[in-house]
Amino acid sequence: MKELLLSIILLASSDTTRIKHSNYETVFSRSLKYPVLVEWWVTRNNITCTKPFKRTDVFSPDPLLKDDSSLGTDYAGSGFDRGHLAPAADNQCVSQKAMSESFYFTNMAPQRAGLNRGSWKMLEEHTRELSRKHDSVFVQAGCVGVERTVKRLSIPTHCWKVTRVKSTNEVTAYVFRNMADKSPTRVEHIVPIDSVRKLTGLNIK
Repeated sequence: MKELLLSIILLASSDTTRIKHSNYETVFSRSLKYPVLVEWWVTRNNITCTKPFKRTDVFSPDPLLKDDSSLGTDYAGSGFDRGHLAPAADNQCVSQKAMSESFYFTNMAPQRAGLNRGSWKMLEEHTRELSRKHDSVFVQAGCVGVERTVKRLSIPTHCWKVTRVKSTNEVTAYVFRNMADKSPTRVEHIVPIDSVRKLTGLNIK
């Protein structure tokens, strides 16, 4: 509980910086070294095209917050994945610039591989399926808490995501513990949206 309160206090302070890029906005905590909130739209046009832009896999500091997001050496050997909040694949038909921006460390959180490559990835794929069916999906995601620190990285205790389908106004909220996830599906992580609000201290809509 102390760790969660710490993140809420930091979010309300001058510790965080909001940065807008081509296809997402991030609210990055300079002390925690991960984003507490990332917002973006997943649209059919952004993910469906005959010649998608190449995934770069070049993780880099955000030029708009370079000193606080130069985290390559902090992740190296940490045992944690550089987990995208706004997925690279959501930019595959936007532009090469948008694809490259998705690899900024201001869009990354240290996630255990079992989460990042498991149900977190399943949810990313499900969101794109929603977009193919309904066109526009607004997504908010972030991390919260401090399990421990590795070099300058604070390891979040939880990661969360909220999706809203524009045409139906259907809202679905998810909370994941940052741990090796053995859940067979994303469905097991669905929670009332108030749970995300209480967890983060954010007025998620």
